[in-house]
Amino acid sequence: MRLLVLGGTGFVGGATVGEAVRRGWSVTVFNRGLHGGLPEGVRRLRGDRTAPGGLAALAGGEWDLVVDTWDGAPRAVRDAARALAGSAGWYGYVSSGSVYAPPVPLGVSEDDPTVAAVPDADDGGYPENKAGGERAAAEAFGDRALLARAGLILGPGEDIGRLPWWLARIARGGDVLAPGPADLPVQYVDARDLAAWLLDRGAAGTGGTYNVVSRSGHATMGGLLDACVAATGSAARLRWTAPQALLAAGVTPWNDLPVWIPVGHEYRWLQEKDVERAYAAGLACRPVAETVADTWRWLRAVGTVPARAGRPARAAVGLAPDREATLLAALAG
Repeated sequence: MRLLVLGGTGFVGGATVGEAVRRGWSVTVFNRGLHGGLPEGVRRLRGDRTAPGGLAALAGGEWDLVVDTWDGAPRAVRDAARALAGSAGWYGYVSSGSVYAPPVPLGVSEDDPTVAAVPDADDGGYPENKAGGERAAAEAFGDRALLARAGLILGPGEDIGRLPWWLARIARGGDVLAPGPADLPVQYVDARDLAAWLLDRGAAGTGGTYNVVSRSGHATMGGLLDACVAATGSAARLRWTAPQALLAAGVTPWNDLPVWIPVGHEYRWLQEKDVERAYAAGLACRPVAETVADTWRWLRAVGTVPARAGRPARAAVGLAPDREATLLAALAG
């Protein structure tokens, strides 16, 4: 297979390139050439998709599959998809569950409404950008477009730092503020499983829209944090704390304590999506212990969470040590 990845040096793009190389495919990436290295044998085309004439390097090429992870202005997806519609057989756009229009129900499916968006917008919020990108890809490729609405993405290479924060915190040891309940279901996808599924669907020529994330309960908060303790070899003590107490103390789910969204929270739907369509199309998710152990191995090798390739930096996630200590003293049993 001849694969073109638009980007290819970030988290999901890098995982996609790595999986395609593992399969022995012919891989080309298109980006500005400013961030990250590439596996041996991968061809790089340079260009800035946001600049006038920035797609010129794609002219004359032919590919079986294209994977695009863009989350900026939808018009960049529009321009790339239009430019490639006659020279590529299939277009996989990595979107997000954030495209769903609020209020989002638990068990949200691909048929639920999405936020208002247009494919030629210059910019917008993250939900509007992703929804506009979906429309742009679908307009150019029709039923040859696959829209992968990913949820929480974890694994080696993570450039936001949610799982790395937990690993680093637990590796420090001591009492760790653990957001209860321990059996709270967690829904996520390993970037490598997302990449493998994308390439499988591309090779099969599958189009359509999919929520691409594990089943809710594939892991739990307890299973995730226990795996962090095991992977790091830490003597950390998990101090499980009731969600009501954490919320009353001003702890922000998802940001202060990454991954955690308690039952009843307005964003709980992020970890309770309907994913049966993706599973019916072959999605397979590895055990949480494997994702955690591999992420710890990668994090020790690189030393720190990398900057997001070609994208603005996000605010740091996770509680500061002094705030956690204060909360532990006040709340943990």
